[in-house]
Amino acid sequence: MPILRLAYTTQFLIATIAVYVIWSQVGGQSHLDLLAWWVKLGLGVAAAYAVVRTTAASVSGERAWNSHMLRWLGLTLALLAACGYASYYAHMNLEDEDETDQDQETAISRVYVAPACVAREIPG
Repeated sequence: MPILRLAYTTQFLIATIAVYVIWSQVGGQSHLDLLAWWVKLGLGVAAAYAVVRTTAASVSGERAWNSHMLRWLGLTLALLAACGYASYYAHMNLEDEDETDQDQETAISRVYVAPACVAREIPG
């Protein structure tokens, strides 16, 4: 049994890395950066935990596709969908605030040319 715990711990660490890499690649790193840290932590760790529980439920039954495994698989897919919805929320609501702030601070200026530069003639 200790080797199985080590395997599940390793799978959790790999799943945590995989969830965040896939989330940043699919949802966009800029949208992921806009989310609060507790949203990213909660959804990422919960999705990785659900992946491990899906594997554990699959191993514990007589058949790999049993009812417990299907429940955890459904929860895993729901958590991954929640990660996508969080990125979509950041895209629709949080990103627009930054763009409107930049538009309001735009200043128009013109170049001033000194009269001494214009009056010089080039010998030749």
